[in-house]
Amino acid sequence: MLIASAALAAALAYYAVLCAVKPFAHCRRCHGTGGIQRFGKPRVCPRCRGKMLRLRLGRRAHNAWRRTHDAGAR
Repeated sequence: MLIASAALAAALAYYAVLCAVKPFAHCRRCHGTGGIQRFGKPRVCPRCRGKMLRLRLGRRAHNAWRRTHDAGAR
């Protein structure tokens, strides 16, 4: 039980550092290419709009927490 808890804590710490250092990841829909095949024709990826990147879930949560904190601290 202690090893599993330590492993979970280490994984969460790793993800937190990853979100701080590299907040963007490749788009899941186009796999970072910026385009997809739609009806046999190449199109711009609608999810990332051709930017090839997405904001990580942990970073999105951090930004939302930060906005809430800043709005409440005024």
